[in-house]
Amino acid sequence: MKGGSEWTNTKEREENVLNDVFKALADPTRRKILKMLRDKDLSAGEIADAFHISKPSISHHLNLLKQANLVLSDKQGQNIYYSLNTTIFQEVMQWFFEFSERGESDENK
Repeated sequence: MKGGSEWTNTKEREENVLNDVFKALADPTRRKILKMLRDKDLSAGEIADAFHISKPSISHHLNLLKQANLVLSDKQGQNIYYSLNTTIFQEVMQWFFEFSERGESDENK
């Protein structure tokens, strides 16, 4: 059994992760980047070429996606390649599943 403060810290970390994920997903540009990465890993330049915004803006979006652990980056020479982090999507889906389970159990009361 976990101690009270350990449980609280774990729950706070989970909430922070979800907050970062939902903040990242709230922006349509970042959602489009994720859709692009669903098909294949892409360099920052390839991602930037798909948008009509500055490269520093794309870099900002990519950094927010990285902070939310939605994407992984891998430096190869002078290029940085981005890929989806499927683990975080599984964790978010688990949260939705648990959330919906709670709603169903409340309806059965």
